[in-house]
Amino acid sequence: MKKTLVLDEDDLIMVVKEDVVKQIDEHRGELNRTEFVNFLIQCQLRNITEKRTYLTVEDFQSFALRLTGIIRQYVQDEKGAKSQAARDDTNGSLNELETLLKSVTNSTIR
Repeated sequence: MKKTLVLDEDDLIMVVKEDVVKQIDEHRGELNRTEFVNFLIQCQLRNITEKRTYLTVEDFQSFALRLTGIIRQYVQDEKGAKSQAARDDTNGSLNELETLLKSVTNSTIR
């Protein structure tokens, strides 16, 4: 038996396997299949865009800790060639940097 399908000019058909249709039907709730697929696509595209626009607090805190560790290691490597007064001054500056980075991580970041 041959069937004819009439579509509007801006409608398209997506061919998917039967198991995909079953998954859609299991999870779509009150939405029809088209609405549900559109919803999934929009959510996925929104997630991709949002991932590119900001850092999470955890990412920034990790960066700040790694940066502080790198700077601290550099200062320790350079200590052997400096006098005690210069070492004390460097340690104070390093502590100021660490305090600054901690205060920035407590500000409003997503």
